[in-house]
Amino acid sequence: MSTRVFRISVRGAFADLSAAQSAELLAHAAEHDVMQAAFTPEGHVSYDITAPPFFTFRFEADGAAAGDIAPATEPAEAMARAWLVEHGYGFKKLTAQAEDLSDMPLGKRGRRIVASRMSDR
Repeated sequence: MSTRVFRISVRGAFADLSAAQSAELLAHAAEHDVMQAAFTPEGHVSYDITAPPFFTFRFEADGAAAGDIAPATEPAEAMARAWLVEHGYGFKKLTAQAEDLSDMPLGKRGRRIVASRMSDR
């Protein structure tokens, strides 16, 4: 049985940040820069608190079937929400979007690699 890989993005906006919270986010901004972004099982947050103050969490999850994508999205959203609450950051407009990498079309190079692997069997 093959395993499907899901990439889940949870997006939202910071809300009602205090001056201290904004300063804390700015102090750690380099660690959470979008250029460092990665999809991981535990999730990675990137943000820009300049106007407008948005954030994105990126999660990677596995499933056995296409129908496993919705159940994989719920824990990702819960983990993002828990991180925000744990840090005391207000937020709004929290949304989650997931994609199944097995459904993504391959570019020419990707098709060549897959075809090459199949011919090695």
